[in-house]
Amino acid sequence: MTAGWDVSKRSAGLAALIAVQAASATFFVIDWLGDVVATGRLEVSFYLAVELAASVTLIAAIVIEARLLIRMLHRHARMARSLSAAARGLHDIMEGMFEAWGLTPSEQDIATFLVKGSDIAEIARLRGSAEGTIKAHLNAIYRKAGVSGRPALLSLLIEDLMAVAPLHRNG
Repeated sequence: MTAGWDVSKRSAGLAALIAVQAASATFFVIDWLGDVVATGRLEVSFYLAVELAASVTLIAAIVIEARLLIRMLHRHARMARSLSAAARGLHDIMEGMFEAWGLTPSEQDIATFLVKGSDIAEIARLRGSAEGTIKAHLNAIYRKAGVSGRPALLSLLIEDLMAVAPLHRNG
């Protein structure tokens, strides 16, 4: 959630900057055209040449920033899709392992909270259960999984995920 908010803030900030620069560029180009029309000749003084160069540079910056914004938004969308796919993959692996271990629906729920990093007190609060009940379920989960505790359970899940995930190598 934080990463998405950060991208939203950055893209909104960059879009606002682009809008201000576009308004400024429009003002400067209109001012430059007004100066050219006011002189009644196409000859450009040093001042008008500098003003035109600044306007063109500002417009070029707007184009570059707009392209960067579009790239950033596309990259964020790709990353979000990849993260979603990874989360689905982990969820599928967890469900498969939970079924293979013969976990009850309550144990599966508790194991999911455990993988997400919740502690016993938090799991008890989220499930509306006593901490002793959660501890009993955790002992059953560890026994059925053949592990001694949370670190070993997480290691088992990660090991299985890595065995399923394709490895990308350069070269």
